[in-house]
Amino acid sequence: MERPADGVRLSIEGVTKRYRGGVEALRGIDLDLGPGILGLLGPNGAGKSTLMRILATVTRPTAGTARWNGVDVVRRPDAVRSILGYLPQDFGVYPHLDAVEFLRYVAAVKGVEARVARRRIDELLALVNLTEARRRPLGGYSGGMRQRIGIAQALLNDPRLLIVDEPTVGLDPEERVRFRHLLAELAGERIVILSTHIVSDVEATAHRIAVIRDGALAAVGYPEELLAAVEGRVWSWVVPGARLGEVQDRYLLSGAVARGDGLHVRAVADLAPEPGAVPVVATLEDAYLDLVSDRRPGAAA
Repeated sequence: MERPADGVRLSIEGVTKRYRGGVEALRGIDLDLGPGILGLLGPNGAGKSTLMRILATVTRPTAGTARWNGVDVVRRPDAVRSILGYLPQDFGVYPHLDAVEFLRYVAAVKGVEARVARRRIDELLALVNLTEARRRPLGGYSGGMRQRIGIAQALLNDPRLLIVDEPTVGLDPEERVRFRHLLAELAGERIVILSTHIVSDVEATAHRIAVIRDGALAAVGYPEELLAAVEGRVWSWVVPGARLGEVQDRYLLSGAVARGDGLHVRAVADLAPEPGAVPVVATLEDAYLDLVSDRRPGAAA
């Protein structure tokens, strides 16, 4: 089901999107992508879905462009649509259709030949572990099963560019882990763009990470590069539970866990926040919070 890596390159150049009233959803996004998974991280409203819709040719940028193997897909959207698989955040199904009926319908819309579609549907239902549920109406599927059908429809045309927008929102922990494993299996020689605000989804799957904040790129790099930026700046100490509100106001907290001796809090700060604070190993959650927070990391009190 995999294709060779030849001709798998997506270049995003100065992509900007402005809406009426001067609202700027994206500002000068530049990315150069090859095979593998890019995790696009950012808070809700940061502009991730807008960028995904532009790359999926659903909407057009105000300025800038994206090039698939050198071809401008803003001017020539058909150049990418034939190799694109897209799972939008608001993916919906026809509840009275079963999985096979739904995928046959989507295949026809995408122009996949009926003979090829039959074989692909069997392969994809096995891939997403829904073979035994293939004749159940989609209206009776769980959220995780619907997301897996979403991935199946996105893969019907064997895309070399796969875009999935907030795919694990609303899934239970077991379904989320299963979905991550599926994305990792799919990467191969494709470009997969995973847009999410859930750091653990990216940490488990992405080869590179782009963090977007207020419509602009705050950082792009490998996970270890983002971690290096906060190494030596993450601290942990114990505070009484009654002090949590005060500590949250003073420091950039990335965690708080209740234990028998009090709350074990961790924070990103240039210097030890309080007496007794000790440096701890940084996590991607720490790095992400440092990049998207409106507050400067606190210094010693």
